[in-house]
Amino acid sequence: MPHPYLAGPHPRAYAHRGWHVGELADCENTLAAFVAAADHGLGYVELDVHASADGVPFVHHDPVLDRTTDRTGRIDRLPAAELDTVRVGGREPLPRLSAVLAAVPGVRMTIELKSDAVVAPALAVLDAADAWDRVCLGSFEDRRLTAARSAAGPRLCTSMGRAAVTVLRARAWGVPGRLLPAPAGVLAQVPPAFGVVPVASDRRFVAAAHASGREVHVWTVDEPAGMNRLLDLGVDGILSDRPDLLLGVLGERSGSA
Repeated sequence: MPHPYLAGPHPRAYAHRGWHVGELADCENTLAAFVAAADHGLGYVELDVHASADGVPFVHHDPVLDRTTDRTGRIDRLPAAELDTVRVGGREPLPRLSAVLAAVPGVRMTIELKSDAVVAPALAVLDAADAWDRVCLGSFEDRRLTAARSAAGPRLCTSMGRAAVTVLRARAWGVPGRLLPAPAGVLAQVPPAFGVVPVASDRRFVAAAHASGREVHVWTVDEPAGMNRLLDLGVDGILSDRPDLLLGVLGERSGSA
């Protein structure tokens, strides 16, 4: 049986870091951005989490506050009470993961684990919210995903880490499966390419993932031409900083089907 995370609309249209378009352009990874994504009909969002100095998961991409907020410094060196006073774009609160889960209960989300320290706190928040069916944890670091799977068991959906994606890439190139370890993860969330090495932009990779029972979700694709090209290859989901354009592409494709 597929994990319930995959019971949402297909192809899976993600608002990458929420709906930070137009008036919310400077408010990525905020409650306002995630609520706007839900209001626009997005069934999936992607977000990132770091742990505060006292172990509270906050939603933010960078390890430091400098780029998008009115404060500076590392998230992991500040207590939660101080982080609660931070404003993204000078106006929106830096959200706790628990608040995001509560604000958009009908939305599925990929949560990128940005540090080893956030793994256990994030799992505790998912457990408290009983959000296992609508969350997929992701990370480049396979060790973080291994730790999460070990702690949470089969109720947890995870994507594939870098090493697991490399194994899948090798299978797509024809390396016999018996010579490779079994890759862990319910789905592959990958870029079109790693440098000059094609990943999701290669039909063989998509076919290998599907043959192994895994979906392919691609980040971060902001041009309609690229979206259409990947959908023509058979990818199952697209993560975009322009979810407005992605919805337009999917609407056009649905209308021409």
